[in-house]
Amino acid sequence: MAIRDKIYFASDFHLGAYPRSATREREARIVHWLEVIKADASELYLMGDIFDFWFEYATVVPKGYIRFLGKLAELADLGVKITLFKGNHDMWMFGYLKHEIGADIVDNELIIERKGKTFYLHHGDGLGPGDKKYKLLKKIFRSRACQWLFARLHPNLGIGIAQRWSAHSRLASGEHEVFNGEDNEWLVVYAKSILENQHYDYFVFGHRHLPLEIDLPNGSRYINLGEWINHNTYAVFDGQNLGLRKWLTSLS
Repeated sequence: MAIRDKIYFASDFHLGAYPRSATREREARIVHWLEVIKADASELYLMGDIFDFWFEYATVVPKGYIRFLGKLAELADLGVKITLFKGNHDMWMFGYLKHEIGADIVDNELIIERKGKTFYLHHGDGLGPGDKKYKLLKKIFRSRACQWLFARLHPNLGIGIAQRWSAHSRLASGEHEVFNGEDNEWLVVYAKSILENQHYDYFVFGHRHLPLEIDLPNGSRYINLGEWINHNTYAVFDGQNLGLRKWLTSLS
């Protein structure tokens, strides 16, 4: 029996993203990955935008993703610790997945230490310089008043609005992210600002949709996890090092 000693990180599955017809194949790919890593995973960090939209009404959650959610439940039952981050697309996660599979739900950043290494973890939205419009929207969307008002909408209407919004997202448009240079990558800039006051061995983010590994001052390292529509990338910590990997295994 394999030893459970690996920690896995992934982000931006965007299950349900436009066109929704592509979600089933992507879900199958992710489930296959989870099936393989369950042999040696001790912890799994899913770092935001796992769903392209998610809102938990009192008695209703968005339909679909049953194979993915079932696989998470299987991993949890095997003793894998699962942590879910709220992203900008699925910030309205509340208690459902915590109740069903025991997942920890993280609102913003999470600091952990494993095997003597320190990790700064965050989905990545709203950090760094600029993007003042989104930062304001994030405060509004995460407010209790906004959540209460949205919950008053019938799910058919509320989820329908979200799906129409998704159809105009950067992923739906087929836009491919490009590297802006270290000095212009705002999450890199943010990580460097944190390092001025506190050292972390690793900064791990999602949101950017571009897999990146960048050396930072004093031996620190920045990793962006990419997404699973174009890149299928994730990171794994083996107890000594954390690095990006690409999921290449075919479903056939």
